[in-house]
Amino acid sequence: MKVSYHSVHQPRCGVCLKHCKSFESLREHVIGPLPKEDCSRVFSEQGCNLCLKVFDSPISLSEHKRSCRLPAPSPIGTMKLPYSDPIVVSHNGRGPGAIAIDCEMVGGGDDGTLDLCALVCLIDEDENVIFHTYVRPQIPVTNYRYEITGLTEEHLRDAMPLKLVQEKILQILYNGESIVRARMQGGKARLLVGHALEHDLDCLRMTYPDNLLRDTAKYPPLMKTNLVCHSLKYLTQKYLGYNIQTSFHDPYVDSVSAMRLYKRMRAQDHLNDASEISTDAYISQNVTSKFDSLRAKELEQMSPDELYEISRPNYKCWCLDSSQAIQP
Repeated sequence: MKVSYHSVHQPRCGVCLKHCKSFESLREHVIGPLPKEDCSRVFSEQGCNLCLKVFDSPISLSEHKRSCRLPAPSPIGTMKLPYSDPIVVSHNGRGPGAIAIDCEMVGGGDDGTLDLCALVCLIDEDENVIFHTYVRPQIPVTNYRYEITGLTEEHLRDAMPLKLVQEKILQILYNGESIVRARMQGGKARLLVGHALEHDLDCLRMTYPDNLLRDTAKYPPLMKTNLVCHSLKYLTQKYLGYNIQTSFHDPYVDSVSAMRLYKRMRAQDHLNDASEISTDAYISQNVTSKFDSLRAKELEQMSPDELYEISRPNYKCWCLDSSQAIQP
């Protein structure tokens, strides 16, 4: 139990209650090539293929599916949107809001393989665009990657300089909070959601505190069983129910999809321990401390349920970001 990190935060089969390391392993358990027979039979009648929950009856399942399968967002395309300076938002101690980001890159360098940010989009939790602009690369573009981006030289002719883009994005993200406090406690700074955020931040030549990043490519429950990340296209199709990136990549559509995945994971109905939520050092302080504080003989005498009660996951579950879970 100490090394498996079983907890209420892990995905579980709604039929046999088996713990799974990820939703992908749960998916294989109920609808994979070699599913568990009893679980597969029940799931085929009462289970949702998107969120993988099991319901009391086919009627309940039918009602649930209407809200679980989301419509695809409409792409913005290559139109220009106005930008106004952001307003600092007070959350009254209820936890920061989240901002999703996605960038489209063109190629630089002799062979066009150097990623240069050419278009960036930021949205809020309600899928409203708060920043959307073309970015002027600092070095010449040698490959516009038109088949993927849909961008040409004309789009970047009057683009915003990268330095100004950096300033605008950091203004939105830090939300009036000091960098020191954001790195320590978060404060008013916003959570940054995206897919493969390291790639986006690198091409923007920016950094942001790790404790405020919510990356759908690195979140263990959304990864493959061998802990390799899925593509955003795959996650969107499997967990939200619609297709993206069928032609040109649209940063608005991709950022909305990442935000929806984040909100779906954050909304997981887990039994939260208030004492766990009050600290940013959730993993380092809770994963092994309760096991290490007990002697081996005491652990051997505990029942599986008692061991399960003191076990913790080896990652911070996004359900802890929920404003209902954050203490004022």
